[in-house]
Parts: sequence; structure tokens; C-alpha cells
Amino acid sequence: MDGGAYGRAVNPADLQGLQSGALETREAHVHQLLDRARADSDESAIAALHVLVRDYRDFHRSIYTRAMNQAAVFADAGLGEPLLAALGDTRYNCQAWAAMGCAAMDVRAAVPQLIALLDHPQPMVRDESVIALGRLGDASVVPALRPLLGDPADWLRQRTADALARIGGDAALEALWHEFEHRRFPRIGYVASTLALFTPEVVPRLLAAADSTDPDQRYWAAVALGSTGDDRVIPTLERLMAGDRGVTVFDGEVRAAAKKGLRTLRRIQAAIAERDSVEAPVEAPVEAP
Repeated sequence: MDGGAYGRAVNPADLQGLQSGALETREAHVHQLLDRARADSDESAIAALHVLVRDYRDFHRSIYTRAMNQAAVFADAGLGEPLLAALGDTRYNCQAWAAMGCAAMDVRAAVPQLIALLDHPQPMVRDESVIALGRLGDASVVPALRPLLGDPADWLRQRTADALARIGGDAALEALWHEFEHRRFPRIGYVASTLALFTPEVVPRLLAAADSTDPDQRYWAAVALGSTGDDRVIPTLERLMAGDRGVTVFDGEVRAAAKKGLRTLRRIQAAIAERDSVEAPVEAPVEAP
């Protein structure tokens, strides 16, 4: 047994399986290592995967990407330095997967590089950078993410809204609320659903928006209110469902959004009640004296 990465012993055969033979065989081997690491916490498998990350240039890109797709399985804080190197390595061209690894292994030192990758020409790099910033960033990254809410690509706008909601805080809320009030795109369900995650502070704003003269704003307010799961919004949703015949620019009906919002709210409340009943401690029976 050779000395492994970060104190773990690595079996030479595990490394050889990643470096030798047909590419298809090596790809199958990395999946076997991941399965061993996941199911059995196999020390040798984990050590081999650590070497793959540490010495990534010695391995085929296909092997690296398959491992990084499941980086949480073998996460180790000691891998930060090689992940940062791969994040900036344009020749190896696996920056998207390095971003995945940084997110999975909580490499907060990657934040400046991730911000720099937000305008990368490869869509997947941008995508994974946004996801990683959502997991690793704080309020300081909101100004870098905020412009992406206006990106022409719908998928990137959605990913950005999710990242801002995950970061949370006043700056993220204001970025999403600005997009809600000044819609640049007709369909902003991703903004409505992420705003609901800022409950309870966002509820009064959404209730006020439900009284807007703009049917589009009332529509999206109804969608967001339903996703809050908050009892306070029920009268407003019932009122919109019963009497609001407003129609959006994409022919959506406000009353239909309110009806759907009520269904969503009830599902959320039912799920919470079920979870609470499962988590409630069982009291021990009291024996008769």
C-alpha cells in the first residue's frame, strides 16, 4: 500500500484502474470507487479519489468529471488547493466540474474565481459558478449575481434566483423584489417562488402587491403567497380566486393563480403537519401506582 492523500492509504490497484486501460473501463472504475466510498466509506477508494483531485492533470478529463459529479461522496477540506487550481485551469477545461467540487467541499476561497467565471463563454461553467456562489457566498456576492436576473437565458435567470434565495438576507431579497416589481420578462415564476422563501418578512409586501392595479403583479403575488404556507395570506387568495378576473400579458388568469396558490399553500401546510407529527417525541407511558 502506498501513502495516500491526506493520511489515507491508497491501494495501487485503485489508482491503476483510473489511469490504465480503455477509457470506458476507467470510467466504470471511477464509478466503482464512488460506490465503495458511498456505501462502505472505503478508505482506499476515498484515498484514490483524493489523488484524482490532487493530481488531476494526470487523469483523463472524463474520469475527473465523473468523480466531480459526485464530489460530496469523498469531500475533504484538504482538497481546496487543487480544486482552486482546476478552477483556473483553462487548458484542462474542467472548470465547471471544479466549481462543483468547490461547492461540495465548502471551498470558500473559490468565491473570487467563481465571480470571475460568471461571464465565461461556456454555459455550463456559468451555471455551476452560480450554483457554487449560492452555496458558498454571502451578501458580498449579491451585486455580482444580481445582473444575471436580466440574462437572456431563462435557465440562468432561474438558477440565479435560486442562488440569491439560498444566500438570503436583505440584499438578496431586494434584488429579487426589484425584479418582481420591474418585470423584464413576462413569466417570472422563479422569482415568485424564491420570494416566498423570505417568509415572514416578505408577506406584507406580497399582500400589498396582490392589491396592485397591474394584473400581472397580482398574478405573481398570488403564486408567491401560495408558496409561503402562511395562514395570513388565505383571505387574500380566496378573494382573488372569487372575484379577480384580471388577465396577464400571457393570458394567465389571476383567479386561476390564486386557486393554484391555495392548493399549494394547503399542500405545504399538510407536509409541515406530517413532518411535525413524525418528529414529535413519543411520551413514555405512565405506570399506574
